[in-house]
Amino acid sequence: MEALDPLLTRLRAALPEAQVAIELNPAVPAQSSLVVDRDQAVTVARWLRDDPQLRLDYCSNVTGVDWLETTSTEKVRVRRVVDGAEQEVEESVERRQPGYLEVVYHLYSMALGHGPLVLRQRTRNRVDDTRVASLTPVWRSAEFQEREVFDLFGVRFAGHPDLRRILMWEEFEDYPMRKDYVEPDDYEHEPTPHDAVLVKARRH
Repeated sequence: MEALDPLLTRLRAALPEAQVAIELNPAVPAQSSLVVDRDQAVTVARWLRDDPQLRLDYCSNVTGVDWLETTSTEKVRVRRVVDGAEQEVEESVERRQPGYLEVVYHLYSMALGHGPLVLRQRTRNRVDDTRVASLTPVWRSAEFQEREVFDLFGVRFAGHPDLRRILMWEEFEDYPMRKDYVEPDDYEHEPTPHDAVLVKARRH
């Protein structure tokens, strides 16, 4: 399949308004991906499907990732007055990276026999702006899998034809695949509690 750098060049030429970037992945198997802004995701997805060189007509997998807030410290050079004289000193600055949710699509071409191309969308945060665009209108195979990501991670898919829980019951609260999810200690639905579950059930 076409390498990501020339692919991105062609994509930007065809869709100059689209905000798309390459996300490098140095780990095995070094499968880098395209990150697309949620507001242009459907347009970019249609281009990936319809472009004659790509014809990515099949979405095989949709999954979610929960990225918690992170902080990092870096050294910077700043000018300060020390002992009455201005001089350059080194200081530590803490950088905060807000958490977000990510949806990852694996795309293949059944027509041309190549792939995968990995496409990502990201929410603005993981609290009150967890919306991305549904790609079900482009790849129908994404419908149930986007519902699963909604159910387990809390990602809201704008434009999804039937966005409702698929694994958990409608009254269930919270999202079990989030990294900060706290499981309840109420195991009333466990018919034969045992081991650690039994301890929690007795405590409850």
